[in-house]
Amino acid sequence: MPSDMEVVMSLLADTIAQIAPLDAGVMQAARARQDMLTKPQGALGRLESLSIQIAGITGQVRPQLKQPAVVVMAGDHGVAAQGVSAFPSEVTPQMVLNFLHGGAGINVLARHVGARVVIVDVGVASEIPAHPDLVSRKIAPGTRDFSVEPAMSREQAQQAVEVGIAVAVEAIDAGADILATGDMGIANTTASSALVAAVSGMSVAEVTGRGTGVDDAGLAHKVAVIEQALKLHNPNPADGLDLLSKVGGLEIAGLAGVIIGAASRRVPVVIDGFISGAAALVAAALAPESKAYMIAGHRSVERGHQAVFGSLDLEPVFDLNLRLGEGTGAVLAISVCQAACKILDEMATFGEAGVSGKE
Repeated sequence: MPSDMEVVMSLLADTIAQIAPLDAGVMQAARARQDMLTKPQGALGRLESLSIQIAGITGQVRPQLKQPAVVVMAGDHGVAAQGVSAFPSEVTPQMVLNFLHGGAGINVLARHVGARVVIVDVGVASEIPAHPDLVSRKIAPGTRDFSVEPAMSREQAQQAVEVGIAVAVEAIDAGADILATGDMGIANTTASSALVAAVSGMSVAEVTGRGTGVDDAGLAHKVAVIEQALKLHNPNPADGLDLLSKVGGLEIAGLAGVIIGAASRRVPVVIDGFISGAAALVAAALAPESKAYMIAGHRSVERGHQAVFGSLDLEPVFDLNLRLGEGTGAVLAISVCQAACKILDEMATFGEAGVSGKE
């Protein structure tokens, strides 16, 4: 019998191996259809390119996105003990309960776009009461304080990625045809800044923002804590599991798995803000082919988010000065993705409408 570790290794490797390039032929056909619709070529800008990307992802010339879902991964961070957040760790389980009761920002915006919300406890430090809408897949009660020791073992990092893969596949098997990523975890901007600095090569100060709203002194302290951690651990930017185990978060690992799982099933995945962006960097390190399946939902106020776009060659759908996380920006961007696909599918061609086209 294989060990649990061998099973996990095999499942992750198998999932990555299933990720194929986008369907070039379908994209060519979708582009040709866009060029025949009753408008000047390119007149709908990003909606056109989004529809073509989604066609290539799904393998459908006229894709339809009717069952969106957002996966919100929750986990705590040991580095919160260093005072890097304006909020205490107790807020993490309290907000998970708020999600489950339907009262958070992500619940409101998910209802607005008709998206199912999947709440996953992958590493909350306290026990959350059982709830029919809670997916309990806890790997550990939070990470360790990565300013003094690795955040988690390499095995735990892989297990958390595996949780994300499984949750994504379960959502897709239940009918989801587009996924969004969301997060909850006090101090997770600290872990994300560490990951982004490690991957991008930019200085910690360049990619570290105020998170939940720390003051100038708090920001300087946050930068110093991250610098100390990176000097101590020296994570390998090309090794996603090394990044996660040294300075990552369990919910960040879970989101990386969601991205990889979606890509393996040819389902588009809309990336939320800074924390989801850090997870996307990890996913790209683990599975470079997954980048083609990512859609950047929005540009966060967090200053390091732009470094994520540079590393992944992504352009956000919009910029609304959001910094909440939870998947809020991503679910709003799902509505734009749906609109893009509806244009491609429902808009008449010049021939169908009897309109004279360009000579």
